Amino acid sequence: MRGGPRALRRVTGSLRWKIALTTTAVCCAVAAVLGVLVHNVVARQISGEVRKDLDRDLQSALAQYQYGTTNGDVNSALDPPGLPRPLRELVARGETGSMVGTHDGKPVMWAAGPADRSALAVWQPYEGTRSRLRDIDTAILASSALAAGLVALAGLFLANRISKRLATTAAVARRISAGDLDARVGLARGRGRDRGGDEGEGEARDEVRDEVRDEVRDVAAALDSMAASLQGRLEAEKRFTADVAHELRTPLTGSLAAAALLPEGRPKEMINDRLKALHLLTEDLLEISRLDSGVERADLARVELGRAVERIVSGTRSTATVRVVREAVVLTDRRRLDRIMANLLVNAEKHGRPPVEITVEGPVVVVRDHGPGYPADLIERGPQRFRTGDPGRGRGHGLGLTIVLGQAAVLEIGLDFANAADGGAVTTLRLPIGKLVPGS
Repeated sequence: MRGGPRALRRVTGSLRWKIALTTTAVCCAVAAVLGVLVHNVVARQISGEVRKDLDRDLQSALAQYQYGTTNGDVNSALDPPGLPRPLRELVARGETGSMVGTHDGKPVMWAAGPADRSALAVWQPYEGTRSRLRDIDTAILASSALAAGLVALAGLFLANRISKRLATTAAVARRISAGDLDARVGLARGRGRDRGGDEGEGEARDEVRDEVRDEVRDVAAALDSMAASLQGRLEAEKRFTADVAHELRTPLTGSLAAAALLPEGRPKEMINDRLKALHLLTEDLLEISRLDSGVERADLARVELGRAVERIVSGTRSTATVRVVREAVVLTDRRRLDRIMANLLVNAEKHGRPPVEITVEGPVVVVRDHGPGYPADLIERGPQRFRTGDPGRGRGHGLGLTIVLGQAAVLEIGLDFANAADGGAVTTLRLPIGKLVPGS
């Protein structure tokens, strides 16, 4: 039963159960305190009534004793053998009193007073009084259990509502962190106006929501506000990137054409080299802006992965070696796969050290170099544009791996960045194997 304690920890660790158990424990504690107080009050009241009757019987018995007569309706006797010792000592000091004891093995209430040098005692059966007290205690326990059960159910119901809202908020937060910036919790105020109705009704509903607003709603509203702000900033960044790339494209094309008219020589080579680098940067920015916009769609086809990788390496004139352990037919976009592999090869050869090794085993492709490896920040957070990470991995604008990440997302390729134990960066691609949709 290994799962028992673990399951119990999961249950007791849940917020809804914590709230339910806490409210139940508090209710039980309050019920116990109230039960004790009620028991003591009722017991004193009932015992007080019995003592009043006994005091009246004792006074009657003492009066009858002085006149030398007896009352047959009252159980009385001089120095009865069952009289409790504390009560006997009290009478010896000339005082009267009463207490619970036994007579002939049965519970009774005693009352005694001085009569000459003896103790005149009267008694009444106490079993009925004890039964009444037991019935009252049973009723108190039953009422406490019922109240505790109702409070536990109410607490569990309310805790379940709170827990569901928190779980919804957490799920939306995870969706936002995964890139779905359109995700919203929807618990914020003011939703009534979106459902129609006149402005007055909307304002009235808003006022009601203001009154019943709680911390969970505040958290949800803050998360929605944060997501909207983040979405706005990212959209602005995407638009800025696209606008910059488009604005640079036209003058760059003209500059490249003008540079071609320059006389041959070292100055022309330097200008062409810088203009081509800037042109590549502009094209990369345009590609990233298209990937960020989410409009890119893959043109899927069945591809023999090993042969495709060999063709890509041959086409880029790379010095990397390819080893096909096991061939596999995958469902992917040839052009986008070429782009991913070409960028990985350029990154490995520019920032790593030879030899660059590519291993294809089924639908998994591993690209490894023997350089300083990926920086820890890249492994933890993934590629970030305009950041190359560790200076040991060379210079560049940091967009190559960002494009790899975006194209892999379009193709639903699993991507993992790591470092080999003996040094070198390792990039693992896991391509999907599926069936083409008819007509695609």
